[in-house]
Amino acid sequence: MKRREFLKSSLAASAAGLASVLEIFAAEKSAKAQREFYELRLYHLRRGPKQKLFDDFYREAAIPAMNHAGIGPVGVFNVAYGPDNPTMYVLIPHKTIESFGTALDRVRSDADYQKAGTGFINAPATDPSYVRVESSLMVAFVGMPELEVPAAAKANQPRIFELRTYESHSKKANKKKIEMFNNGEIVIFRRTGLQPVFFGETLIGPKMPNLTYMLVFENIAAREKNWGAFIADPEWKKLSTTPGYTDTEIVSNISNVFLRPTAYSQI
Repeated sequence: MKRREFLKSSLAASAAGLASVLEIFAAEKSAKAQREFYELRLYHLRRGPKQKLFDDFYREAAIPAMNHAGIGPVGVFNVAYGPDNPTMYVLIPHKTIESFGTALDRVRSDADYQKAGTGFINAPATDPSYVRVESSLMVAFVGMPELEVPAAAKANQPRIFELRTYESHSKKANKKKIEMFNNGEIVIFRRTGLQPVFFGETLIGPKMPNLTYMLVFENIAAREKNWGAFIADPEWKKLSTTPGYTDTEIVSNISNVFLRPTAYSQI
């Protein structure tokens, strides 16, 4: 009986995630909106030669194949400050949900990908390329429908990224926090020097319901300065104390990790 109940609950959770994706897809079709979809991968590696194998695979095989399939820019990051090292984050934007759904087959059908990535792709069970990989699917916010590549990335200048996840106690609360970002918080971010890369509502992934966004800074000192300006901003103070928008009502947990881009990252 317990197994039957577990299967029912698992199927219900999967169906709920799929329903969210289909709902977004239908809305995109009807409104002709251009909100992107994001896949965020988290690779858990082992220290040693597998770290180089990962870099070689993404630099020489995965990113070129994705770009050839019309997917990009692709961001690849290692953890500067945070738990679970070594881990690598990969951010993959898609213009449509169809792109996400067909990406794996399109990339795998690339002959150059198979050749350049053979060591990673065909690693034996006795010596795997990575320990595990986790993946989340997100849809961009209305207030920031497309990923913005930092100017520092285009010039290949030093930069650090902050990846933040806001969990909520219910989907209703999660939607309210997204509304708060769309209705003023993103504007205040930009005005106070907090430069976003993307904002995403998680459709499928862990710790749901949640939203995830990424900011970019020149360095940690700039991060502290800009967050200080944001927190002290009068408009932010007013918005954050508005009934319905307070943290106690709509945010149950916040987690963040600091990332550095690899030399071949396109973000």
